[in-house]
Amino acid sequence: MDVDSFALETMYEENYEFAEDDVVVLINIGASITNLNAVKGGVSIFTRDFTLGSNSVTEALAANLGVPFEEAEKAKIEGMGNDEQARKAFREGLITYADPICSEIERSVDYFRSTFSVERISKVLVSGGGALIPDLIADLGRRLEIETEIINPFKKIQLDKKVLPPESAEGIGPIAAVVVGLALRKIGDK
Repeated sequence: MDVDSFALETMYEENYEFAEDDVVVLINIGASITNLNAVKGGVSIFTRDFTLGSNSVTEALAANLGVPFEEAEKAKIEGMGNDEQARKAFREGLITYADPICSEIERSVDYFRSTFSVERISKVLVSGGGALIPDLIADLGRRLEIETEIINPFKKIQLDKKVLPPESAEGIGPIAAVVVGLALRKIGDK
């Protein structure tokens, strides 16, 4: 057993190169909770969880469209419309529904910066199903003024391409980040 934030830290340590003074913020946007973990030199120095996740996007979408949650979830993933262009335009508009999550992340990072007197955050790595919301990564990067990208939990982990082809690994990577971190834990880890 482990806390999501620390499982992400384990996955990060295994897959990414970092210097002792590098500060990176790991964010996991799950269905109902978002976890932040700021690590310096691979060691956690600040964590925060808040009860807002990608389900809040689905709920707002369901309320706005007047459809059941399941239908809104399908629309969030696949888009809405009769053709690919309409579905793509719909999905690109989803970022407005994610604003509460992005705003809370922004406040949390600002609080971390001021409380810990951190001058420079090297990077923000985002995982969880919420990381797949179109334009979310770009919006967070713009708001935070920090390089922001989707985490790759398989960056240095050898995968059997017959079991999990690279395109499938890329598609599930953000969702699998916590699971990979849990799988990498060893007896006696702190």
